[in-house]
Amino acid sequence: MQQIPFRLPWLRDLALLVLAGGLATIFYVWRRQDLAQHIPEFIALFLLAGILYLAAVYLAEQFRLGWAALLIILGAGVAFRLLALPAQPALSGDVYRYQWEGRVQRRGVNPYTVFPATPGLEGLENSIHPLSTGRTTSTLYPPLSEWSFSWVESVPAYKLLYTLFDLASLGVLLLLLYLTKQPLPYALVYAWNPTVIVSFALCAHHDSLAILMLLLAYVFLILRKPVFSVTGLALAFLSKFFALVLLPVFLRRRRAAYAGVFVAVVALAYLPFLGAGRRLFNGLGDYARGWEGNDSLFRLIQWAGNSKPQAYLVAGVLLLGLVIYALRRRMEPLPAGLFLISGLLLLSSNVFPWYFTWIVPLLCFYRNVPLLLMSVTCVLGYAPVVAYAAGQPYRDAPLILVLEYLPVLLWLAFAATRRRTIAPSPRPPPAPRADRAYRARRVRGRRRG
Repeated sequence: MQQIPFRLPWLRDLALLVLAGGLATIFYVWRRQDLAQHIPEFIALFLLAGILYLAAVYLAEQFRLGWAALLIILGAGVAFRLLALPAQPALSGDVYRYQWEGRVQRRGVNPYTVFPATPGLEGLENSIHPLSTGRTTSTLYPPLSEWSFSWVESVPAYKLLYTLFDLASLGVLLLLLYLTKQPLPYALVYAWNPTVIVSFALCAHHDSLAILMLLLAYVFLILRKPVFSVTGLALAFLSKFFALVLLPVFLRRRRAAYAGVFVAVVALAYLPFLGAGRRLFNGLGDYARGWEGNDSLFRLIQWAGNSKPQAYLVAGVLLLGLVIYALRRRMEPLPAGLFLISGLLLLSSNVFPWYFTWIVPLLCFYRNVPLLLMSVTCVLGYAPVVAYAAGQPYRDAPLILVLEYLPVLLWLAFAATRRRTIAPSPRPPPAPRADRAYRARRVRGRRRG
């Protein structure tokens, strides 16, 4: 899209400052509140933050922003995270599981062989926040994430660690925008996204490590360093399994031998944990069988009369179809990443709000409006926390799922239909052979002259 020059740059920068001030005010309010007791208010303020965020994205998309605006974007992005860091991670208890698994590893125990209810390990839990879920489930996280859990000890340290990875991702995004010759202010899409800030600076989710590895893989792919690129993708996979869906795209233009690099890196990382034997993926299997939350198309597949195993089969076939489609259309790696990860999220049985952080960095390059909207409406996935905090089961309300996903799915379907109905411009008919020969003779004559 052609950007419009702004005749009054100071007014453009002032608009950015006003939007940044509104977002900062919301993050400051969250810092002062006990969010566990104010989930409805949190969701309402988040949606307001989403409106301010989308307005800022529109400003960056439509108008040519200068270096002053870029400094505002980056400075505000750092400030938002600093405001969120002191808040308690009340929206998710995952960080306390990270803490438990880090303590298990420091004791020299294989985390794939034990779980919180294992006799003799009860004392490793956080005494103030004991684990309430997954007590009989061993870890489902891959090795690189497991190692990161052992690097620090306290909850504030986890928040700082994964926020630093988040900020490093922002730096790599700036490099990617430079390499792809796109305006650097497009980094606002990631820097100001409320879901990203809540997921990492507030809740300390480890996905920021996987996103950083994925973005580094893209950098090496663009620089034509295939070994480093595939290694980066393997490290992203070793942080979170989502990255596996992108392997066919990364290998499409490379020799098949590079698949061996991916396998070798993954095998080397799993080597220290092979003592778990068949239990290596027990936690992942328990998670797939026992959990289902905030899902969209997967739930529709089940509502069509399929059992959960059948729904997994259907979703897997559909995801494979998306991969084949991306390969046949010869999609470039960045748009293919956005296409496949979005499809994976929509087809998954568990799609917690922080999972949507995976699509946000890719939206810096392709600002798909329905997906931008989904990165905001996903906050409704925190709605079950209200009942769960009151001692009720963690259960999604159908109305909330409709409000979260229906506008996005309808918009995506409309956009896809519109692209198909707009036929490409017809090619001009080929010139007659005699006409081509005449033009060739004229060209030769000009050269001689």
